[in-house]
Amino acid sequence: MLRHEIDKDILKNENHRQNNLADDSDKTKEKTGPQLKVKIRFDYKGKHKPARFFWGGKNPHDVAQEAREQQVIMWRNIPIQGINVEKIDLGEIYQVYNEDIEDNISYAPLELVIKADSLEDILSFVVREEFRRIDILEPDSIMLNNKEIERFLFKINKLVQKQINQNAKEVK
Repeated sequence: MLRHEIDKDILKNENHRQNNLADDSDKTKEKTGPQLKVKIRFDYKGKHKPARFFWGGKNPHDVAQEAREQQVIMWRNIPIQGINVEKIDLGEIYQVYNEDIEDNISYAPLELVIKADSLEDILSFVVREEFRRIDILEPDSIMLNNKEIERFLFKINKLVQKQINQNAKEVK
């Protein structure tokens, strides 16, 4: 989108907020603003899996690689509303010694370049356990009005509560 068109959209949104208009056409304009292009990095963890009976043990490298491969298949084949996966990059698997468990843990990095319709659509990526980093590639700046910030914070709360509930179920 051209800089001139973005400035027009910002000016329209500012006039809308000043006049307190509740017109449905303005609401759709807010939702169909410029798309966000981001690069997100995930590191999939692989811990040593001991052998059951006499076979089936896996080293951390293989476990991390399998976890990453499952996610790559998911990102390529399952569409997500508001998200378009443009590029998938696989990094080199690395190991880190964990003093708590006194063993090596492998991590298999995966970088996605995605286009999202809104900032809210990106939240489901950021709250994942495997999330490590995000780079916003486009646009250079983002302007949110009060309602958009409220909606964004509400979505964060909802996703955090969901993660807390999932973790509580896993502990039980």
